[in-house]
Amino acid sequence: MSETKKRQLRVFPGLEARHFQHPADLTATEALRAIPGLDLLVAKLMEYGIERVLYLQNIAGSVRVTPKMFGRLHRSLKWGCKILDIEEPELYVTLNPVPNAFTYGNTRPFIVMTSGLIDMLSDEERFFVLAHELGHIKANHVLYTVLARNVATVMALVSQMTLGLGRLLGMGFELALHEWYRRSELTADRAALLCVQDLNPGIQTFMKLAGGATRLYAEMDQEEFLRQIRAYEESDASSLNQVYKALITAFRDHPFPILRAKELDAWHSTGYRELTGPKGLLSTGR
Repeated sequence: MSETKKRQLRVFPGLEARHFQHPADLTATEALRAIPGLDLLVAKLMEYGIERVLYLQNIAGSVRVTPKMFGRLHRSLKWGCKILDIEEPELYVTLNPVPNAFTYGNTRPFIVMTSGLIDMLSDEERFFVLAHELGHIKANHVLYTVLARNVATVMALVSQMTLGLGRLLGMGFELALHEWYRRSELTADRAALLCVQDLNPGIQTFMKLAGGATRLYAEMDQEEFLRQIRAYEESDASSLNQVYKALITAFRDHPFPILRAKELDAWHSTGYRELTGPKGLLSTGR
C-alpha cells in the first residue's frame, strides 16, 4: 500500500451506503425487502447453517489475514474499513487458481480471496477488489447474496418436491435475484473507488478479469479497453442485439467486466466527484 499512502487517502466519517448506492441496486433491494419474512428466513438460514459451515471451512482450510500474516493485505483491509467507516471483518486467503473473492456472514461477516486472484492483481488492484467486498458489507448486501448464490439449488429442490410446478413459479424470483445481484456489484464497485480514490486500478482489474493473460499484462492498453466499451454500447442500435444481451445476461450473478468498467467510469466523472469534491457531501479530509 506504499503508493496508496503517498496519495494521502481520505477517510469519510459518517459515510452511509445511500451516498454511493447505485439507483438500480436500491430499487432491487427495496423490492426484496418487501417480501414478507424473507429477511428473517435468510438470516436464520445463514446463522445456523451456511455461515457456521463456511466459518469452519475457513479456519480449517484457508489462511486468515492478520498483521503478521500477509501484512500488506491486512493494511489494505484496515484502510478500507477506515475509509468506509465499518468494523473490520475477518479476511482469508484460500488456495484456488480461479480468480475470485466473496463475502459471507450476516452476524459475523468475512471475506475470502483466492490465491488465483491474489497472483493476478497488483497491490492497488487487490485493494480495489478487497474494498469492493467491504462495500457489500457496508451496503448490507450479504443477507441476499447467500440466497442469490444458492437460488438454483433451492429452486431445484422445490421443483422435485412439487413435480416441476415450483420451478416454473420460482423462475421469476430466480431472475429477480440475479438481477439484484448484478446491480449490487455496481454499488460495491463504487465503494471500491471511494477507497482506492483512483479510477485506473478499477479499470485495470476489469481488463484482467475480462481477458488478462499473465504473460501479456504489459501489453494491455486501457484506452483500447475503453474503446471496446463504446463498441459494446453502439451495438444497442440493433433491437436483436438488445434481446441477445438480455438473454446472455439473465442468469449471470455478475455484470460483464466491460459493463462494470463503463458504469464506474461514468460514476467517476459524476457522482464520485460530486461526493468527494471541495463542496461535496464527503468533503471532510483526513
